[in-house]
Amino acid sequence: MNYPHYNPASDNRPLSDEEVNDIDELLAALPTDEAMNVEALDGYLAGLLLTPGRSLADLPGEAWLPPIWGGDGDVDPAPFASGKQRKKMTLLVLRHLQSIAMAWTHQPQAWEPIFSFAEGEDESTEYADAEDWAAGFLMAVELAPEAWGPLFEGDATASLLAPIAALGGEEGALAEGSAADRDAASRTIPDAMLALWALRQQA
Repeated sequence: MNYPHYNPASDNRPLSDEEVNDIDELLAALPTDEAMNVEALDGYLAGLLLTPGRSLADLPGEAWLPPIWGGDGDVDPAPFASGKQRKKMTLLVLRHLQSIAMAWTHQPQAWEPIFSFAEGEDESTEYADAEDWAAGFLMAVELAPEAWGPLFEGDATASLLAPIAALGGEEGALAEGSAADRDAASRTIPDAMLALWALRQQA
């Protein structure tokens, strides 16, 4: 299966709410439990863009696109009902990826990750929960663990990545954390991503 490469000069229009819902519905309808949801996808794309020492434009599409929908190859049943459906998903993903990069570069403070929000017990408090987003980010880390290792251990970057590991790891420190603690960790992620992007531009 041949997939397009990421092209930094490609369509970078932010997805509409309807298109974000289309992605989520397409992924939810796939015949596998391995497909990401749209929150995990958003985190995964952020992780791909931030991977140290590598331009995503140099990474073949087949190396990073199939994990989004649970894989290709010998998967049975096939993930998509038609080539048209697969093409729609691929184009939306590529556009969303490029729109994140453009937002980080030109309008960083306007960028918002796709998180879940839930009401507190008294219905007057809303909690952010970036567990799925963080899990998607860590899937991107798993594609290049040697490149990411120094950032998870470095003095300047470990604190930026700690909330992601705590929320998204299977044995993360906040896997069973309180809503308030998970909310606090989740809300650090946007600024952490912008800080990592700024460091990447300086490298």
